[in-house]
Amino acid sequence: MSSTADLLSTFRASPWFKLVWIAPAGIILLLAVVLGAQALRSSDVGQDFLTSYPGESHLPEWAPVGFPAWLAWQHGINAFLMVFIIKSGWMVRTTQRPSMYWTRNNSGPIRTKNPPKKLSIDLWFHITTDTLWVLNGIVFFVLLFSTGQWTRIVPTSWDVFPNAISAAIQYASLNWPTEDGWVNYNALQLLSYFAIVMIVAPLSILTGVRMSPSWPKNTLRLNTVFPIEAARRMHFPLMLVFVAFTLVHVALVLATGALRNLNHMYAAADETNWVGFGIFAASIVAIVATWIALRPMSMRAIASTMGAVSRN
Repeated sequence: MSSTADLLSTFRASPWFKLVWIAPAGIILLLAVVLGAQALRSSDVGQDFLTSYPGESHLPEWAPVGFPAWLAWQHGINAFLMVFIIKSGWMVRTTQRPSMYWTRNNSGPIRTKNPPKKLSIDLWFHITTDTLWVLNGIVFFVLLFSTGQWTRIVPTSWDVFPNAISAAIQYASLNWPTEDGWVNYNALQLLSYFAIVMIVAPLSILTGVRMSPSWPKNTLRLNTVFPIEAARRMHFPLMLVFVAFTLVHVALVLATGALRNLNHMYAAADETNWVGFGIFAASIVAIVATWIALRPMSMRAIASTMGAVSRN
């Protein structure tokens, strides 16, 4: 009994004890949202609204149908890189004493008048994966706007907003909107993808560049307009937005017809078979294998090809 009492006393003294209320409060809030949405759907006003705005904003007649192979490849590469961007970013934020440091070779393709700055190995890895992600993103944007695929994630009509509210009500009531992502996303998905691709991603790049060692220090006016403190305050929350979006995205993919959705995303086919799942599983294996392989010795070997690696 005394050990149990001591354990409870220790827990009450812990900072985590102040957060105990979050779980029951979250459950109550979730129940209130579900019950409220169901009550709204059963009302005359709610039914009229859902009839007028079923949750989907129609695409232009010339919009392409389906997903091309390049988009499936882009999606897979993006998912792979995002895992290690988030991992390295978290290490940069939480590591007190880096195990190694990296200094760029100033006699290589990139040369500067001032000597290169010494970076932690985690920051080097973060910048490297960020650079690959940006290059992949440039290819994505060029193909997106040259093939008409942009119409799937950029609003082309004002009715997308009431339709997004309609889709949100349907999700909240646990009677989800009909999904046909091969042809068109529902309005809430469209706005979510637009926000991630067109707002969150560019802001993440901008704030990351502002915090990077390559940012010019002698541009007083530019530094005043966009101080580094503002970039730091924005960069980490933007990462949390990516994480939250990814969790919700994966959950909905698996809960609304996993095989067909995975075929859309990884096999570029509107079929219900195991091909997309197989590619998805292989991508997970590749991510896990790369995660395991990126030990200090392998990190040192890779970083050494781009500069000098030292312990301090």
